Amino acid sequence: MEKYLPPKPSVSEVNKHLKGWKKLEKYTSQEKALNKLFLKLLPENLEISDILLKTSCLNDFYSTNIFAIHHVAKHIWGIKDLDKRLKSGDIELVRELGEVTIGGKEKYFYSFATKYCSHHNPIAFPIYDSYVEQVLLYFNKVDKFSVFKRKDLKNYRKFKGILLDFQRFYKLERFNLKELDRYLWLLGKDIFQKSKN
Repeated sequence: MEKYLPPKPSVSEVNKHLKGWKKLEKYTSQEKALNKLFLKLLPENLEISDILLKTSCLNDFYSTNIFAIHHVAKHIWGIKDLDKRLKSGDIELVRELGEVTIGGKEKYFYSFATKYCSHHNPIAFPIYDSYVEQVLLYFNKVDKFSVFKRKDLKNYRKFKGILLDFQRFYKLERFNLKELDRYLWLLGKDIFQKSKN
């Protein structure tokens, strides 16, 4: 059986995937619901009940498997100047938000933290996801668009820099980080589902 080789990233490839995204009713409906919740109904993080609603929806829609969601919401609620930092795109926030102590054990909900930040400020905070990671690793092996190791993708500052390198290398500056995230996620889903079949 021939191995599936994804097409090189290009403006037409990104556009094709973004067009495909619009046809995925489950994901587009969830995205609309999250945008309404995060950007219109509860844009601030002043009350724990608001944070609990947002964290619960993210946890459910993205299947992040956080079983102590109240601990996570309480942790987020305790972060100083959270709303101001979300608006300014403070990269350190991802680490702070993701590092939670539950029952005396340190946890790091990295992917969840990127999603929480991104849903408040999608242009400043790209989402980390295993599909995105796999696509970035694949194209870096093929084209050497950046210098990094797999573990660097778990450092949010480096992850965002790698995404920007990817954007520049393939001349995709017309797309914002949210659009690139959708493209990478869909491509990753496509590649890694095909390689399993």
